[in-house]
Amino acid sequence: MRNGIVLLLLATMLSGGVAIANDVTKPNVVLLFIDDWAWNGSPVAMDDSMPNSHMPILQMPNIERLAREGMKFTNAYASPQCSPSRVCVQTGQSSPRNGFTVFMNDHGQDYFDEKGYPDFPVIPCVSDMTIDADAVTIPEALEPLGYVSAHIGKWHMRGDPGNEGYVVHDGDTSNKPGNTLPAGANQRLPDDLTDPKLMFSVTEKAIDFMTEQATADQPFYLQISHYAMHEGRECLPATREKYVRHPLVQAYYRKIGKTAETVKRKEDPAIWLGMGDDLDGRIGAVLDRISELGIEDNTYVVLVSDNGYRHKELQLTEGLTQPHHAAKWWVWQGGIRVPMIVRGPGIKPGSVFNGNVVNYDFLPTFLDWAGGDPNTLNNIDGVSLASYMAGEQPTNAFLHRNLYFHYPHYRSSMPHSAVVSGMHKLLHFYERPDLPMLFDLTSDLGEVHNIASAHPKEHRRLYDDMMNYFDQVGARLPKPNPNYDAAAYGKSKEHEKRIQWGPFAGSRQLAEDER
Repeated sequence: MRNGIVLLLLATMLSGGVAIANDVTKPNVVLLFIDDWAWNGSPVAMDDSMPNSHMPILQMPNIERLAREGMKFTNAYASPQCSPSRVCVQTGQSSPRNGFTVFMNDHGQDYFDEKGYPDFPVIPCVSDMTIDADAVTIPEALEPLGYVSAHIGKWHMRGDPGNEGYVVHDGDTSNKPGNTLPAGANQRLPDDLTDPKLMFSVTEKAIDFMTEQATADQPFYLQISHYAMHEGRECLPATREKYVRHPLVQAYYRKIGKTAETVKRKEDPAIWLGMGDDLDGRIGAVLDRISELGIEDNTYVVLVSDNGYRHKELQLTEGLTQPHHAAKWWVWQGGIRVPMIVRGPGIKPGSVFNGNVVNYDFLPTFLDWAGGDPNTLNNIDGVSLASYMAGEQPTNAFLHRNLYFHYPHYRSSMPHSAVVSGMHKLLHFYERPDLPMLFDLTSDLGEVHNIASAHPKEHRRLYDDMMNYFDQVGARLPKPNPNYDAAAYGKSKEHEKRIQWGPFAGSRQLAEDER
């Protein structure tokens, strides 16, 4: 039994049976961090007015339970790729500030990646390879307040989690441990698979940590960084069979001329749906253990994705189209808008928060919950959301603060940046600095209509804000390539996608899954 409960019982007896609350018990924080999971990738509608803001075919009753018991965030943002997002969470810093903008592109240089893409229109930048030594991480901020911290699962930031304050962790893990099946095993799942994406072993280790800390009356921070829903699809064979039998999945098999026995693993919606179903079961196991330990009323549970995504499984349900433009690796909404639900002390069940929040808000929020002062954190960009989760109405300054997203790299995308301010969003593509881009997300969530030409002052304001901020924090910026070869660029891998999802004037053409 926790010390706080003992003190509360004593206070009750001394006051003649009237409970006197005390504030000495510090809350626990559990962060359920999901990999490659779209804003609309669960059965919870992230916007009740949008039928395509959820995936009704997928069964995730425990996530639905969290939404009923906590607060849903309709406008939560993250980084366009997993590693930068994880660094933002740990440090409370935006990617332009911390410099960790991608998990690659170092090439042994300090600023520009001049070797990786020699023929492309601009010379992209390198990225930091680790968390900065002087950055204060979540465990380092909470440890002076008496917390012990654990990180279970995917780290993917290089370096030793122990050096960042985690006393229990799995080491410098990347995507590889979570892909428990060989890449060539794409015809069917093995019948003896028992720990897909390490979901079960990760959860067991996390539950053991919670149990040990609760038994010791020790406040804790626990980050469960799941390898699901990242590609390399895996689920329990029995869970796959549940979805194989679904009429919509059977219709999909017929449409592509396959059967449950011949469809490739990476193309099988039943495995992806099964992976989500199994993940929900592991989340439920954590929630159940929190309840069994008697710490439910003193534990915050945060559920969020590391980046946006584009799940084609949405289209299994007739009439549902993609709500967002583009996907992971892009700072369009499809790459940076994520699902987020929070349950905990003082949070009204079934509540909804519509203001913009971002992954680098977590550090100051967690510190605030722990009884610390977020204002003591230096060189951060996030703000505490604790008061808003407790019911305080957000200020106009909060609702219109600038959120910055920065991807100065090539891969499947191209170097570009964005700033979101209220419901206005500016994008800047370094290949086309002459093409201003501005969107009103109130009426154009899909970013179809570029309104920059009709609102030049608002575009200029946000552009100047962004560039001044980049200069202030020392963000790396691409530069024009004097050796640009248009013919070579046109033949490069992913060029068609770059053109399709690149900058445009006026209104863009809708993709097939948006119509």
